[in-house]
Amino acid sequence: MSVSTAASTAAVAAADQPACRDTTASLPVLGRDVTVPLVTGGEVTYAALDYAASAPALQRVWDDVAAYAPYYGSVHRGAGYLSQLSTDLFENARRTVEEFLDCRDGDQVVFTRSTTDSLNLLAAALPADCQVFVFETEHHASLLPWRDARVTYLNAPRTPGEAVATLERALSERDLHGPALVCVTGASNVTGELWPVRELAAAAHAHGARIVLDAAQLAPHHPVSVRELDVDWVALSGHKLYAPFGSGVLAGRADWLTAAEPYLAGGGASRKVSRRVDGGVDVEWHESAARHEAGSPNVIGAYSIASACKALTEAGFDTLVAREQQLIDTVRAGLAEVPEVRVLSLFGDDAPRVGVISFVVEGWNSSHFAAALSAEYGIGVRDGLFCAHPLVRTLLGSDPQTQGECGAPEAAPGEKSLNAIRVSFGAGTPDEHVERFVRAVKELVRDGAQWNYRTVEGRCVPAV
Repeated sequence: MSVSTAASTAAVAAADQPACRDTTASLPVLGRDVTVPLVTGGEVTYAALDYAASAPALQRVWDDVAAYAPYYGSVHRGAGYLSQLSTDLFENARRTVEEFLDCRDGDQVVFTRSTTDSLNLLAAALPADCQVFVFETEHHASLLPWRDARVTYLNAPRTPGEAVATLERALSERDLHGPALVCVTGASNVTGELWPVRELAAAAHAHGARIVLDAAQLAPHHPVSVRELDVDWVALSGHKLYAPFGSGVLAGRADWLTAAEPYLAGGGASRKVSRRVDGGVDVEWHESAARHEAGSPNVIGAYSIASACKALTEAGFDTLVAREQQLIDTVRAGLAEVPEVRVLSLFGDDAPRVGVISFVVEGWNSSHFAAALSAEYGIGVRDGLFCAHPLVRTLLGSDPQTQGECGAPEAAPGEKSLNAIRVSFGAGTPDEHVERFVRAVKELVRDGAQWNYRTVEGRCVPAV
């Protein structure tokens, strides 16, 4: 039996289980039956509504990884059967991701640790004197890596058209003789709103710039085609794509990556190493994706991303998007019935979006509200600035330069806080979870919390 045949029959056996192919409702995810205690007594099935931070792993992904685990071996190292099988699995995972992202001929798929790692890798590969353009609305993973480049930060636009016009204006004023890169999100991790990626890519290319797409929030919810969007690179994280932590992807044009020094120096990135007469060392680096994958690669992470890509493709994004839109409509309609709730938005109520919604509640500290949702209803949401400080502060109408933390500030229950609450969901979310969330918001605003809370190390927790 060949290595590839063994991989398809043994390591991927769990992928053929019918229970993992159910597309009539939500895709089965780990933790869907976990129960948690309530401070008011009893237990309830946990409603995980923090997908924008980390989506639960698909059951299909976990089963695939479990089936492969006994065959685990070193990748690209060793003549043994398991090493060959693992290498085959790893490179097949790369091809699966290429297909999932509809990459062009000649594009490279580099496996990384996360979106943050992917964008820092690209930042390290920028040509000399490269100018980077990035909106203040970006997640910190997209906002901060460009420390060695000339960076132009663009103000938050209020319409998709304004985003394109703002970028075109900034690019028209740049030095046309130097390289330039635009970094933009596909879907906001704060508002869930979709950005005009294709139009921004056209504007970038018209002015001789390249563009990288932060697809961390987009890829789990909508198909991402490198060809159709005409982006030069795309970055994403496995832990938002229904795969376990610790894996990511940077996919796109090879030239800047091949010309750059390896992101990490070490085994795997080097093709040939020899001693010089003067006692030094000469190194010939790989020109393939291996150039930036030094060390023993995260085989399970790469395989889990590929498994998630297959599961989403087989489920059909048309089906997934339609169902998610129903959940979005349920949440937005429910929140609209509560006058004290203000949903945060850049582009307005009619803007298309994924299942990410942030809001504030009049008279409530956001940390207090999130703590009550968890302790009294078994609902997990996020509160804070969502690692997008300038954007959240702009949306809240505060000074974008005000210092803040990703978590909740030191504010007691009932005090005003300069942060927000975020509810997020996706392919694994049952209808009951969003229905419970809407009911809980209405009850908390109407009746108040049933328990007393206190602030401990910046977090609002039930008083014991």
